[in-house]
Amino acid sequence: MDLNAIKQLHEGFAIPGVASVVAGGGGLAAVRITSPLASAEIYLQGAQVSSWLPAGADEVIFMSEQSRWGPGRAIRGGVPICFPWFGAKADDPKAPQHGFARTTEWQLESVVASGAEIVVTLALESSATTKALWPHDFRAAYRVTVGSELRLELNVSNTGETPFSFEEALHTYHAVSDVHLVRIAGLDGLRYLDKPDAFREKSREGEIVFSALTDRVYLEAAGDATILDGGRRIVVSKQNSKNTVVWNPWAEGAAALADMGDDEWRRFVCVEACNCLDAAIRLGPGAEHAMTATIRVG
Repeated sequence: MDLNAIKQLHEGFAIPGVASVVAGGGGLAAVRITSPLASAEIYLQGAQVSSWLPAGADEVIFMSEQSRWGPGRAIRGGVPICFPWFGAKADDPKAPQHGFARTTEWQLESVVASGAEIVVTLALESSATTKALWPHDFRAAYRVTVGSELRLELNVSNTGETPFSFEEALHTYHAVSDVHLVRIAGLDGLRYLDKPDAFREKSREGEIVFSALTDRVYLEAAGDATILDGGRRIVVSKQNSKNTVVWNPWAEGAAALADMGDDEWRRFVCVEACNCLDAAIRLGPGAEHAMTATIRVG
């Protein structure tokens, strides 16, 4: 998007002193919010939240300093939207990892003040480009509410005449002091699929700690997950999400990622609201589904 188009978006959607549309990393358009409750940044590419900084607190969202900014490129960190598939596409290994939503420019629909909170709504609709990868008519609306909490709602509608199934995830990179010291509560005792161990189903009592590559899909995980990072608690609450994904690539995995610094894996954990695999969503014509994640810091 050129600077003139970004300027026009700013003129149409800015809230003086609170919200602006700017050229962010790589010149990509982003909504930048600075309010008494929190500051935040949301890119139109991928509708990707790249920052949420509650007033008086530390940054909650991790972004890689090696992110490769550019049109059509995945941004490393933030909150990528995985849609309409999670991971590799089952019937096409050459399709983009985690779907096309995170590398497609979304339409900015509104930026409004709701009390002390700022609500940004973006939308993505099916097109010839998306149908080349996934042949369905849909509309996705993403509502980001920035305040003392960060609320993310992804609403998918079937605008076609035939049913379809899809997977979805809000792939949140949570900034932490050191992954070696982090614990995650709220998932103990639940069944999970362990990707590094050939997706074997397991369960384990107690809090999650990190000592190696961790990539798990927790099943029937509708409750809260709490990241315990020293004196800080990051609580992830969900609605209409049956899975919680927990991921950290560890040193070996990070070394294979060209857009992540060698030691950056120490500074984040991903705890993701998700519906994937057997929990994929099926929508008939005219039906819609909304998945919400709310993040708060204590």
